[in-house]
Amino acid sequence: MEGGSSANLQLQQLPLATAAVSVQPHTEPFSYKENLIGALLAIFGHLVSSIALNLQKYSHIRLAGSKDPRAYFKTKTWWSGFLLLLLGELGVFASYAFAPLSLIVPLSAVSVIASAIIGIIFIKEKWKPKEFLRRYLLSFVGCGLAVVGTYLLVTFGPNSHEKMTAENITRHLVSWPFLLYMLVEIIVFCLLLYFYKEKNANYIVIILLLVALLGSMTVVTVKAVAGMLVLSMQGHLQLDSPIFYIMLVCMVATAIYQATFLAQASQLYDSAQIASMGYILSTAAAISAGATFYLDFMGEDVLHICMFALGCLIAFLGVFLITRNRKKPVPFEPYISMDAMPGMQNMHDKGIAVQPDLKASFSYGALENNDNMPEIYTPATLPIVQEQHGSKGVPAPPYRVLEHSKKE
Repeated sequence: MEGGSSANLQLQQLPLATAAVSVQPHTEPFSYKENLIGALLAIFGHLVSSIALNLQKYSHIRLAGSKDPRAYFKTKTWWSGFLLLLLGELGVFASYAFAPLSLIVPLSAVSVIASAIIGIIFIKEKWKPKEFLRRYLLSFVGCGLAVVGTYLLVTFGPNSHEKMTAENITRHLVSWPFLLYMLVEIIVFCLLLYFYKEKNANYIVIILLLVALLGSMTVVTVKAVAGMLVLSMQGHLQLDSPIFYIMLVCMVATAIYQATFLAQASQLYDSAQIASMGYILSTAAAISAGATFYLDFMGEDVLHICMFALGCLIAFLGVFLITRNRKKPVPFEPYISMDAMPGMQNMHDKGIAVQPDLKASFSYGALENNDNMPEIYTPATLPIVQEQHGSKGVPAPPYRVLEHSKKE
C-alpha cells in the first residue's frame, strides 16, 4: 500500500511540474530568432530606402543637367526609387512587430552608411589615390565604427518579447512610469515650442529636440500598430479594439508634425548637421520611450545593458564622422538690385549703367570682363594732399590732383 501510494503521488506531481515549465517565457534561441528577424528586416528596409532616395536624387540631377522638358515624376528612374522607398519603409514597419523598439531604432544608422558608400562609389571627380584616401578617410572610419556599433546593438540588444495585444498595450499606456514620462515630455515639448515660436530661437538643437520628442511617440505607436496587425493576420483579431485606432491616429499625427519640423530645419541648416544630430537625439529619445513604455530592458543583466549602450555610442560616433566629412554647400548671394530696394532711384542714370545686369558675371558691382576694358575706364586714385600753411596773403589750396601715369 505504501509503495502504491508513493507511485500515485509521483504521478500526481508530474503534471504540476510540467505546467510550471510551460508558463516560462520564450526560450533563448527562439527569442534571439525573433530579434534576428526584426534586425534583418530593419537593415533591409533602411538599405533599400537609402538606395531609393539616391535614385530619386539622381533623377532630379539628370533632369536639371539636360534639356529634357519632362517633369521628374514622369521618369522611370524616379518611380523606381519611389517603389523601392515604399518597400523599404514597409520592411522597417514590419520589423517593429518582431524585435524590441530599443533594438530597431538605432539601426537607422544603416541608411547613413549606405548613403556614404553610394556617394563614394558614384563620385564624379577624379582623385589621385592619396588625395582620395585623405578626402574620404573620415568616411571610411565612420562606416567601420557604425558597422561595429550595429553589430553590438544586434548582439546585445534587449530580449523582451511581448504580444502586442490590446490588453497589454492598454496596461502599458496607463502605467505610472509611462504617465510620468509623458508628463515630463509634454512639459519639455511646450517649453521648447514656446522658445521656438515666441522667442524666435531657431537653434538646430531646439528644432531637432522637437523632432526627437515627436519621433519617440511615433515609434511607440508604430510598434503597437505593427504588432496588432501581425497578430490579426495570425488569427488573433485586434482591429476591433479602440486602442488600435487611437494608436493609429497618434502615429499619423506625430509623423506629420515631425516631418513639418524637419522641413523647417532643412531650410535653415545643412543636411549633414541635421543627419548626425537628428540621429543621436532621436535615437536617445526613442530608446528612453521604449524602455519606459514597453519595458525593453526589464530583466536584462548589467553587462548586456552596458554593451548595448557602448554599441549606441560607437554608432553615434560613426554617424558623426560620416556626416562630418560631407562638403558643406556655399550659398551664392548675387548682387543686390538697387531698383528693387525701397526708396532708391532707378539703377540707370541717363542711360549709363551703374550696376550691370546678372548675365555671366557673378561679381558684386563689377563690370563684365573688365580685364579687356580700355585704360580710360580703369579707376584712378586721387591722392589728397594736406593743406600747407604758407604766407597769409597766398592761401594754399585744400588739395591738388596729381597726374596719374601708368608707372604709378
